[in-house]
Amino acid sequence: MASSLLSSPAKPYCSTKTPAPIASRFPSASSRFAAHGLAAVAAGANPSARRSRLRALPRPARASLPRRPEYVPSRIDDPNYVRIFDTTLRDGEQSPGATMTSSEKLVVARQLARLGVDIIEAGFPASSPDDLDAVRSIAIEVGNTPAGEDGHVPVICGLSRCNKRDIDAAWEAVRHARRPRIHTFIATSEIHMQHKLRKTPEQVVAIAREMVAYARSLGCPDVEFSPEDAGRSNREFLYHILEEVIKAGATTLNIPDTVGYTLPYEFGNLIADIKANTPGIENAIISTHCQNDLGLATANTLAGARAGARQLEVTINGIGERAGNASLEEVVMAIKCRRELLDGLYTGINSQHITMTSKMVQEHSGLHVQPHKAIVGANAFAHESGIHQDGMLKYKGTYEIISPDDIGLTRANEFGIVLGKLSGRHAVRSKLAELGYEISDKEFEDFFKRYKEVAEKKKRVTDEDIEALLSDEIFQPKVIWSLADVQATCGTLGLSTATVKLIAPDGEKKIGCSVGTGPVDAAYKAVDQIIQIPTVLREYGMTSVTEGIDAIATTRVVVTGDVSSAKHPLTGHTFNRAFSGSGADMDIVVSSVRAYLSALNKMCSFVGALKASSEVPENQSV
Repeated sequence: MASSLLSSPAKPYCSTKTPAPIASRFPSASSRFAAHGLAAVAAGANPSARRSRLRALPRPARASLPRRPEYVPSRIDDPNYVRIFDTTLRDGEQSPGATMTSSEKLVVARQLARLGVDIIEAGFPASSPDDLDAVRSIAIEVGNTPAGEDGHVPVICGLSRCNKRDIDAAWEAVRHARRPRIHTFIATSEIHMQHKLRKTPEQVVAIAREMVAYARSLGCPDVEFSPEDAGRSNREFLYHILEEVIKAGATTLNIPDTVGYTLPYEFGNLIADIKANTPGIENAIISTHCQNDLGLATANTLAGARAGARQLEVTINGIGERAGNASLEEVVMAIKCRRELLDGLYTGINSQHITMTSKMVQEHSGLHVQPHKAIVGANAFAHESGIHQDGMLKYKGTYEIISPDDIGLTRANEFGIVLGKLSGRHAVRSKLAELGYEISDKEFEDFFKRYKEVAEKKKRVTDEDIEALLSDEIFQPKVIWSLADVQATCGTLGLSTATVKLIAPDGEKKIGCSVGTGPVDAAYKAVDQIIQIPTVLREYGMTSVTEGIDAIATTRVVVTGDVSSAKHPLTGHTFNRAFSGSGADMDIVVSSVRAYLSALNKMCSFVGALKASSEVPENQSV
């Protein structure tokens, strides 16, 4: 009995690093475990200390897996290779208040390319002129630039509904990429066809076939088709519509569990049945897109991969509409960790960029992960229980199945550089490059000025401080209104008051004064006096990016206004769009005003783009 248990094939540790011997009393374990120092355990016992010491550090990709197969839209030469389709910039941005600026999207797209994703769904170009411009910029800059040691260039994809206007916009945005893709969709479940589309199954098939053919006729060699709500669609109807779009030229068939309804064994059977019963399926790639409404997105995605899907649609940190999507880091590390039980599947992801990518998406989307989030949460590698700490001190493999190094989490500064007020431009530039940020010379000079202001007040400037300042100084919307000065008074002896001086678009300085329930409320009312745009503050949050009384405060707000021209990509209906803003400063009132102005500038830019656009929104149902 004991012998059979000890011979179990399960691997207790997933690190791909070269194993090192542990204590001599366990010589047989030396080939199965990697050695680790004890400094990490001390940090793990104190989560706050761990957060201040850990940072993301990309390292070269390991050569333990086969090379990424050459990209061909409708086939994969290695049957074990799984394409990773990242939709953080499209589905992820549909999270309420997660609106990113064009410059933020471009930075995230560059990092996704470094991470090694095969396809980047950069947005929904028909939703607004600003989104079309953002997708076009990504196609031009990221879709033509090799990333990583293997020279990989990702496919750049744009989403569209099954109508010509959407498809034209998607093609205009992505056609500049070396490998462009149009992703078009239409609902196929009875409940959607009857109540949303109000079309017969025959009409839906005809629209899908015609629009896929139209996308190919534009010159796009790579067209993905999604039958929305496939998880609740009739199987025979699914086989039929998929057969028709394959004939029309679809190269990838994405099977979405749109409402997160299916269980893993159901979804796995759905993929297997589609693979077995759809004529012409050998001429297309099967893909999955699983929502997390029941918390099963990752499990369903893995079940789909095991059943034959060779493209997996995911987002960084699992962000997305409602409860979110399948999490890239969870799916990729599960495949990497349990490859032997997943029939030898592998991806082209350089997992050592996961931590950095996660932090970047959190910073730019404003959506922070919970501490216990798998893989990237602050507590994912922290151990507080005495029993766990005892095991970790004796051997790390007792309670960690993944090495922090494998996701780019390390516990030391490789170069020993500690930034402070005496640090020069070269050291700061090196730190930015180390953190994965590429900015222009002008942007660097603007950032360096803010950096010096903070460094004069702080003994040490941390990575978190750097990222907060970058977000506040560089990755902001187009500056329409800028902050000149703010002064606030508050306390128990009287009303809170604030005076704010803003610089208008024409350069004129305008001053507003107000009272409020607190200094932030008073400052926001003073801003409203000047700008005079009707807004509603939906969310307000403040965090300290580091520890100590001299920490930088990062504020995030979400506002809504009378802006209803944004289109939902699934329903096509206009909605009152929310705009998020972030600000950073060592003064919490200044940080709050910067965040509020950031959100208002986004709103002003969006309204201006709509007014400048010559396109008239169509009320076309899909």
